[in-house]
Parts: sequence; structure tokens; C-alpha cells
Amino acid sequence: MPTSWNSTENNTANEVSAAPPAHTERLVRSAGVVSLSVFVSRITGLLRESIMARLFGAGLIYDAFMLGFRIPNLTRDLFAEGALSSAFVPTFTDYLTTRSKEEAARLANLVGTALIVIVGGLCAIGIVFAPALVHLFAPGYAAVPGKFELAVTMTRIMFPFLLLVALAAQAMGVLNASNRFGVPAMASTFFNIGSVGFGILLGFWLGPPLHLSRIEGMAIGVVLGGALQLCWQLPSLHRLGYRFWPVLDWSDSGLIRILRLMIPAILGNAAVQINVLVNTNFASTIFDPQRGFDGPVSWLSYAFRFMQLPLGLFGVAMASATLPSISRSAAQGKMDEFRRTLSHSLGMVFLLTLPSSVGLVVLGKSIIGAIYQAGRFQLYDTQQTALALSYYAIGLTGYAALKVLTPAFYALGDARTPMLVSLGSIAVNFAMATTMIRVAGLRHAGLALSTSAVALFGFVVLFVILRARIGGIYGRALLAQVGKIGAVSAAMAAVVAVSSHFVEQAAGVSKLARLADLAISIPLGLVVYYGGCRLLGVSDIDMAVRAFTAPLRRRFKNRSL
Repeated sequence: MPTSWNSTENNTANEVSAAPPAHTERLVRSAGVVSLSVFVSRITGLLRESIMARLFGAGLIYDAFMLGFRIPNLTRDLFAEGALSSAFVPTFTDYLTTRSKEEAARLANLVGTALIVIVGGLCAIGIVFAPALVHLFAPGYAAVPGKFELAVTMTRIMFPFLLLVALAAQAMGVLNASNRFGVPAMASTFFNIGSVGFGILLGFWLGPPLHLSRIEGMAIGVVLGGALQLCWQLPSLHRLGYRFWPVLDWSDSGLIRILRLMIPAILGNAAVQINVLVNTNFASTIFDPQRGFDGPVSWLSYAFRFMQLPLGLFGVAMASATLPSISRSAAQGKMDEFRRTLSHSLGMVFLLTLPSSVGLVVLGKSIIGAIYQAGRFQLYDTQQTALALSYYAIGLTGYAALKVLTPAFYALGDARTPMLVSLGSIAVNFAMATTMIRVAGLRHAGLALSTSAVALFGFVVLFVILRARIGGIYGRALLAQVGKIGAVSAAMAAVVAVSSHFVEQAAGVSKLARLADLAISIPLGLVVYYGGCRLLGVSDIDMAVRAFTAPLRRRFKNRSL
């Protein structure tokens, strides 16, 4: 019998049936648009990382660059894309639903001006105190001559990226709330292209006359790429009738509401950043027998980049499409619709991320080798990065589900619960990281495993709390679907593992062999997974295929006319 959402929770006597197919398909179709854009973004991101790997390898220079890039990025998650998006989108959607567009536009201008003042000030503080930040995040860098100083320089150059990406995140929120998903999802693609293009131009072509080193040119390219990410969205905002005009009123009720939601969101995200700080601190002190201290930070960074592809394709895409919808439902008091939308979104996340997780574990070496292995990135780097990726992949489903669950609390006006869960994750992460490194001896792979444990912990706790709060999330149907998907994913893993083994035995471990493995094993795995889902009656598989291929089919149809 096909999995459906027509069952009810034991604790809900009068829960209504699932959303009609048209509602579900619209939601997933919006996610499909975002997914296609995110796919392009992630591919260009991998290309950017591949270029960096070829140019700088996994060592002192790239470690310093990544830390300099990570510090404003962590602050970005803290103040911009994380807390800001979670607080701004539900409030702005409420204004669009219950008030006039002029009031919503004024709120957007208030938030934009406040961002320039607050985040701009944070950038200035970050630049001044860059040495203290580098020492806090990576004290082990001081043991390597020149590494600490280079990381400080990288941090100071790239800190203005935070303000640009905060404004870009707000623009994305306005567009998503207005049911425009493709353009904001493509914005990070322009960051990837711009950061590499400007970086190579400044670091390699214009570097000598400008007295810039190659890595300094790449760092400046990151800032210019952030500016391009913002500018790409401005024409769409203009077409919708939004014009930025500086206005600041700290007593405005809408701005106060956003700030009140942001404070616990910032604290919750701060807990996440503390976990990253702990793990980066651990990684900077891990000694590898072949690489010394230069390697673990880079391996974890490269591995997590691959996690971003399925996480963005499915977790971020579903969250981007779901948040405006459930925010409207909450604003109108339609809690039945809220539950149905959330349940379908979670079901789709499980359907798409469980097989992705299995694929990353089984094909990790081929994926890493095909993309990165060249120049200064050697076979040993491929093996160590793939090991970290396999442990990161364990938590992929938890990561993706959190992208959907956490904003659901903000849509209900509750930022406190996700904050408390995030604070609790600090203890989970520290205990796991310490155990995995000092007791289990897993080194950098143990840090990846502790990260996965935190994601799964957060998902389970938030799911249980939200289910009780809103009277059910069709848990029986979700559990049945997860069981079927898990069985099919296991079968797919076995088939792909055999296929990958035979390719490696026949062709070896060269870059070309890795590409051949992916070209054979990935289509084979998709066929097995699709067929298994059809066999076990996972009906959503056909809807997912239709929805996620709709943008491509429309483009092909338009070209053929």
C-alpha cells in the first residue's frame, strides 16, 4: 500500500486528512525550482573548491585562507542567514498577508538600514580584533611559522563579506516571501563565479603590480563575489516594486518583533558556532603521521563542502519553499494546513536525503578523487577527506530535517525552543568530540562524527517537541515511509558498492577511473532506488521526480516551441 499522510496521530482525535495532491505538488515544485538553482550553486562551489585545491593544496596557505573565510562565515550564520532569515521571513510574510505592501516595504527598509548599522559595526570590530579571533579559533596555528599571521591577514580582508551577505540574505527573504525562489537560490552561484574570477584576476594577473600575493587576491575576490551575490537579486526586487531607502526607527513594532525573535535565534546559532569553534580547535591540534598539523582542517572543510550539495538540493530547497507557506498558515490560524505542509516537507526530505547519505558513504573516495585529486592534492588527501565525508554523511538527514523543523518554530513565534536545544547540543558535541578523538582515536573523522551526532540529536528533540505542540505531524506515515526508504537505500548501497569495487579493480584509482566509477555507479544506484521505491509503494517518488525535473522540462519545452 502506498505511503500517504491520511493516517492520524494517536494523540489527535480529530486530525484532518493530508493535503490534497495539488497543494503538495505546488510546494515540492517550488522546492524543485530552488533545488535546480542550488544544484548549479553547489556545482560552481565545488568548482571553486577544486580550483583552490589545485592552486594551494591542503596545507599552510589553504588552512589559513579557510580559517580567514570561516570566521566571517560563522558570524554570517550567527547574525545574517541563520538568525535573520528565521526571524525576518515569518514577520515579513505576516505583513504581506495581513497588512499592505507599503508597510511590508517599509519594514524591509528598516531591517536593511539596521543591518548596515549593526553588521557594519561588527565588521569593523572583527577587523580590529582579528588576531584574537584567530587565536581563539585555531591556537595551533601559532606553532607553524607564518601560519597565524597569514590567517589574521585573511580574516581582515574577508570580514566585510559579512555585511554583503547579510544584505543578500534579507533580499532573499523578501523574494521568497513573495514566492520568488529561483533568483535568490541562484545568488550564491554568482558568489562562487565572482569570487574565483575576481580572485584569479587580482591574485594571478594583477597581483604583482598591485603588490598582492596570490592568496590575498583570492581573499579580495571573496568580498567582490559577495557584492555580486547581492547585486544579482536587486533587479528582481525592483520589478516587485521594492526600493531601498534608508530609514531607522528602533521603536517600530515590526523591527522590535524581528529583533526579539533574533535574540534567541542568535543565542541558538551561537551554540552551533561554539560547536564549530570546539571542532576547529580540536582539528588544529590533531597531528597526522603524514601531514603533521597541516591537513585535518582542510580535509574537514573539503568533506563538508560535499555535504552542502545534497543538503542544499533537498534540505535548504524544501525549507525555502516551506517557510513562507507555513508562515502564511500560522498568520491565518490554519494549523491543519500548517501540519500537513510540514509533514509533507519532512517526508520529502527523508525521501531525498537518506539515499544521498548512503551514496556519499559508498562513493566518497570516487567523488573526492574525481573532483579534487590533482596537483598538490594527493591520493592520501583523497582518502582522509573521504573518511571525514563518510562520517559527516551519517548526519545528513538530521541536518536537512533541521532546516525544515527549526523555521517551523519561528513561524509559530517561538525562537526559545530551538535556542535551548542548540545550547544542549554543546554538551553533546564536546562529549562526542572528546570521546572520538581521545578514546576512539578517530582523529579528524571523530570530529565529523560528533557533528553528525549533534544534527541527529537536534532533529529528534525538535521533532518530538513540535509534534506534541501542534497535535501531531502524521508520525505514523512518516515512520512507515522512513522504514521503506531505509530498506531501499540499503539495497541501493549494496548494488553500488559492488559496482564501485569492480570498477576500481578494473581501472584503478586514477582520476579517470574515479570519473568512470561515478558515471556507472550513480545511474545504477538511481535506477535501483527508483525501482525499489515503486516496488514498496513509496508513491511520493513519482511526485518528486515530476516536481524536481519540472524546471528542466519547461525550459526544454520552451526551446522546442
